[in-house]
Amino acid sequence: MKTIKAIIIDDEPLARHLLNGMLLEKCPQVEVIDLCSNLAEGVKSIRKLKPDLVFLDIEMPGHSGLELLDFFNEDEVDFSIIFTTAYDQYAVKAFKLSAFDYILKPIDSESIVEVIERYERDADKRSSVTVLKENLMVNNHLKKLAIFTVNSILFIELQQICYMKADGSYTKIYLKDDTKITSSRSLKYFEQTLLDQPNFIRCHKSFIVNISEVTEYIKSDGGHLVVNNKHEVSLSPDKVQSVLGMLSV
Repeated sequence: MKTIKAIIIDDEPLARHLLNGMLLEKCPQVEVIDLCSNLAEGVKSIRKLKPDLVFLDIEMPGHSGLELLDFFNEDEVDFSIIFTTAYDQYAVKAFKLSAFDYILKPIDSESIVEVIERYERDADKRSSVTVLKENLMVNNHLKKLAIFTVNSILFIELQQICYMKADGSYTKIYLKDDTKITSSRSLKYFEQTLLDQPNFIRCHKSFIVNISEVTEYIKSDGGHLVVNNKHEVSLSPDKVQSVLGMLSV
């Protein structure tokens, strides 16, 4: 039986040690060669130890697990990834569409055995993290946007979003019901994610607006949009014609 060298990357100490213990007990063919508490440690460990398999948590402080392959050239990726995730059915669907394997938290020994068996059967299969990111970001059928926060991924219907406002390297997202969500992603990130969504436009360096929620255009003071009859959003002069065109004015 070939030994599978594995690295576990997870910011939760208990999760790392539980997974390590289950592998030791149920999967003797797997040798865990390192436990890493963040993505930076994981990248260094992968480069040094050359694992066959990486167990990777998605949302960790500093970097998402989805960013792992951004640190490697294509010819350096000679390992497989199994994501460990506590996220809901929409994330699971994204994993399935991308052909990535995953284990849902809380992890149990049966799931561990099954995922290792699939790995051994399909070890030569490689999947694209880019495809996974696209499937996670916008589910075109369900019209939901994945919003990464510090502790979770929220899946919000696009039509519920009024506007987004830059807050340094973070983004504040304002919903129709007056809920405000702080995302750990930048406004530029959301601009790129929403490129194919015709109702959303970067109307100002600090704002993205859902055009369907705009109720008024105010010409004074450089131009503003009123969103959902109550929120004022800045409008850049070079965006006026584009926005008015989208509003069919």
